[in-house]
Amino acid sequence: MSDNEKRLVDLVADMEEDDALALAQEMLDGGANPLHVLELCREAMDIVGKRFEQGEYFLPELILAGEVLDQIGVMAKPQFQNSPDKPSNKLGRVLIGTVHGDLHDIGKNIVTFMLDINGFEVKDIGIDVPVITFIEEIKTFKPQVVCLSGFLTLAFDSMKETVEAIAAAGLRDQVKIQIGGGQIDETIRAYTGADGFGLNAIDAVNFSRQQIVGA
Repeated sequence: MSDNEKRLVDLVADMEEDDALALAQEMLDGGANPLHVLELCREAMDIVGKRFEQGEYFLPELILAGEVLDQIGVMAKPQFQNSPDKPSNKLGRVLIGTVHGDLHDIGKNIVTFMLDINGFEVKDIGIDVPVITFIEEIKTFKPQVVCLSGFLTLAFDSMKETVEAIAAAGLRDQVKIQIGGGQIDETIRAYTGADGFGLNAIDAVNFSRQQIVGA
């Protein structure tokens, strides 16, 4: 990791908003891969999350970190949109939200951004989303993929409850469900009844592409 890369991670993690934004813009202007810049931000968010769990950071810091990430995403997005590899037509619909009981949106926002620039029509329904809202949105938005996000361990039970409710509503065979955020692994996927899990935004994109277009 270069000095600038390490500095960007530290600046975002330490809530040095102005300096983080200035350095991110400098790196993007200098030809840095925008995806790599966002990956550095994700690393910083991992640090933020650990500090939150340890009681060093609180909800205001999580909100600020999310705002910094959003602004860096706005900087990076034009470079993706101008790429010749960007799909011209929407590949399919993806519904995403943070399950009830969890207020984290940092990882969700990264996934939403990456799905969007990779050609998916994405509907982000926010944080602390009740089970009934997921069901209603599936009925109206008609996505092929539903992404359930959650950072806290308590979110695992909420994910399981949401998947079971989708099945009880008779909608389970209409969607593929992916979970992500926090310490997600195959054991948690099996517990929740989801079809897949993602450790990062690229996993989410690849899962959605595989389920919708088969590639």
